[in-house]
Parts: sequence; structure tokens; C-alpha cells
Amino acid sequence: MTDRHTQWQTAERLALTLTEGGMQRMAARTLAVFLFTDQETVTAGEIVERLDASAGAVSSAIKSLLSVGLIERLPAPGSRREHFRLRDDAWATLFTGQNTIIDAMLQVASEGVSVTGDDDPAHQRLAQMHAFYEFLRGEIPALLHRWQERNG
Repeated sequence: MTDRHTQWQTAERLALTLTEGGMQRMAARTLAVFLFTDQETVTAGEIVERLDASAGAVSSAIKSLLSVGLIERLPAPGSRREHFRLRDDAWATLFTGQNTIIDAMLQVASEGVSVTGDDDPAHQRLAQMHAFYEFLRGEIPALLHRWQERNG
């Protein structure tokens, strides 16, 4: 078993990877707290302490994670603080949310195809891009269904 310091170093590396993948830095670090906590729920104040960050930055990160469906707010009877936890279906929810990105890529590729001629190399590249994202969008429902069957 590893000690908490080693776990937190791993959490920070995970946050760095998420940041390199496009997630905002504080949202990535906050997500790492949810992944590595040994508590059932976490408050914003606990995240502020863990990350030695400002309350405003953590609040924004929590809003971001809530908006994409990675975390959820829970009632905490007897507590004046809001409690949050990582959703059980966080990764499937996040992946489903990526459909907006796929749809945006499809739209821009379609626009590009329509403004380029058939003999233009850009037309061919954009048509291939469109075909790829169309294929990906069509595969997502079956992929998520198989995931739910496997983990349901």
C-alpha cells in the first residue's frame, strides 16, 4: 500500500495529463481530489485546503465539473456546506457529452466540404474528416451500451 504523499504525487501527474489534454488546470486538479479522496463526499473548503488554492478558483472548477457531469452535488443533512462526489457513471457521462464536440467537428467539416471544389485537396481532407466523425458518432451509442452491459 502506498502512502498519501505518493498518492498525491500520482494525482498531480494525472491532473497534469488532463491539463495537457485540454482540461483547465484547476478543474483537473479538483477532479484529481475526487478521484483520490478516501472520503465519500468532499466540500469546496476541503478542496481549497488540499490544493492550497483560492476559494474562487475551486468554486469555478466545481462548476465546470458539475456542468460536464463528472461530479454531483449531494444533500448533507446537518451540514451548512455543500458536499460533492464523483458520479458513479462519470466517464460514460463525460463521453456522451463529447457528442457536442463531434457534432461541431461534423458541422465545420461539412461547411469546409461545401466551400471547396471536388478537385481541391482540401475538399478530400475535409470529406475524410467528416466521414470519420460521422462514423464515430454512429458508434458511440453501441459502445456505451456495451459498457453499461459490462458494468451494469
